[in-house]
Parts: sequence; C-alpha cells; structure tokens
Amino acid sequence: MSGTLQPTLPSRHSHTFLGAGHERSERKTWAVIGLCGAMMLAEVAGGLLFGSIALVADGLHMSTHAGALLLAALAYGYSRKHAEDPRFSFGTGKLGDLAGFTSAVVLAMIALLIGYEAIARMFAPIPIHFAQAIPIACLGLGVNIASAWLLAGGDHHHRDGHGHRHDDHEDRVARRGGSEEHGEAHTRAHRDNNMRAAVIHVMADAAVSVLVIIGLLLARAFGWLWMDPVAGIIGACVIASWSCALLRDTAAILLDMNPDPSMARSVRQAIECDGDEVSDLHLWRLGPGHLAAIVCVETHKARAADYYSAKLARFSALSHVTVEVRSV
Repeated sequence: MSGTLQPTLPSRHSHTFLGAGHERSERKTWAVIGLCGAMMLAEVAGGLLFGSIALVADGLHMSTHAGALLLAALAYGYSRKHAEDPRFSFGTGKLGDLAGFTSAVVLAMIALLIGYEAIARMFAPIPIHFAQAIPIACLGLGVNIASAWLLAGGDHHHRDGHGHRHDDHEDRVARRGGSEEHGEAHTRAHRDNNMRAAVIHVMADAAVSVLVIIGLLLARAFGWLWMDPVAGIIGACVIASWSCALLRDTAAILLDMNPDPSMARSVRQAIECDGDEVSDLHLWRLGPGHLAAIVCVETHKARAADYYSAKLARFSALSHVTVEVRSV
C-alpha cells in the first residue's frame, strides 16, 4: 500500500480565516463601547452631582457591560493583526470563539449573581425608590436598544476571504434535500460567536431592564414588592439559558468537533460516487465561514490528490483541504 499526502491548495496560500465583515464588526463593537462609556461617565457624574446612589450604581453596572464588549473588540483587533502570523498553524479565526466562550462564562456568573440577589431580596425586602429606579431602568433599556441596533445591523450574506458567497452550494443542498440539520449546521459554521456574545450581553441587559421596569411598575401600582425580585429571577434564568447555548457552541468549536455532519456526508459522497473509499475524514471549523478537512482516500485507480480536490472545489466553505491518497 502506498500513500501521498498533499494539500489541495498551493503551499503558500493564505491562512487568514476571519469572518466576513470582520473589520466592520470590530468598528461596530468599538462604537458601542464608546456609547456605553459615555453613558457610564454621565451616570456616575450625575449620581455624584445629585447625590443619587442608584444612578452611580447603574453607571458602575454599565462599566461591566463595556468591559465585556471590550473583550470582543480586543479579540477582533488581535485576530486581525496576527492573521498571517506563522505561529498560528490555522490562523486566528478561532480567537473570536475563545472570546465568546469567555463572555459566556461571564454571563453565567452574572446570572448567578442576579439570581442570588433576587432570592435574597425575596426573604429580606429593601425599600425601593421608584422615582429614581424606573427612569434609570428606562434609560438603561434605551442604551441597550441602541447598542443592539448598532451591533446587529448589516446584511447577512457576505463573501468570504476567497471570494465565495456563503449561500451557494451548501444552501442549495439544504433546500434540495430539505435538510433542517444541514441548514442549522450551516448557520453555526458561518456564525461569528464573538459578535454573538456581544449581542447576547446587550440583549441580556435589555431583557433584565424590561423585566425590572415591569416589576417596578407593578410594585408601585399594587404594592407587590415581591415582583421586583421575581423579575430578577426570571431575568437570571433567561441569561443562564443564553449563556449555556453560547458555551455549548463555542466549546464545540474550540474542541474541534465536527461542525456540520451533513457537510461531512456530502464530502464523503462526492469522493465515493465513482468507486473510491474514504477511510478517514476530519472536518472542523477554522473561523466564521471557514472549514478545514483532512480526507484519506483509498483507491484502486491511479489518481492524484488534485483529482479529489477538484471534486471538493464546489464546497465553498472548505477553505483548507488536505487529501491523502492510498493505492490499494
């Protein structure tokens, strides 16, 4: 048995596996950090000037929000600056997933703190200053809505670094086969988890603000002081749910789990359609919209790796493919 191991691309091809619109996402994240920073300074200054502890507390809370977004922005910047650094064997595309995983851990801790505080207040209620608390909650909600709009704005079909559209062959496969599994996996493969984490931070804060406003209004109108901690508990559960989903998805990428089983089956079928056999196949994500594959082919025919790379060329998401051919 003999074998040849060949990359299907030239030996000096790019290892930049960043997501589509990477620099645009970086700019949007810095813009939201500026908005949160300005609001934080305004709230702290106003609270100190007018003697409002609640306003100062909300300003400090806003600083933690800006800190989480700073993590996302720094990840964007570092991965862009070091995208061609040869020390990173497969580029820096996963740095955003690492930042997303870290943000998910922070979100889980925030959910625990909110839940603990809410439960403590259920058993030991404290006086609520409605005249201050409600306007501050509304102000925070407004900032979060503006932040979410800035982060989530933009189109959803971009070209990747190799000039391919992300809605071509894979989407046609999903439509032709009616495969919900492939459609969902295709979305996961192209998802920017760094931006997703930033948006979840904003949306979690917005969800808590909405629940707090509802709880405060009901408490003021009917004297239901227990509604405020109940709103906190519900908010903690919502944040924990989002955190778990983000942890699950980012951990799978960091551990090189197969991001798209349907794509793996399609690759196998493309190789085996004329009698060859795929004896080993590895598929993992390099960055948003970029997959890598190592394919080991056993064949009775005299075929080189280039023959099989041509078969896989129609899979635009396969940004880095290595083929090993074994004659049997």
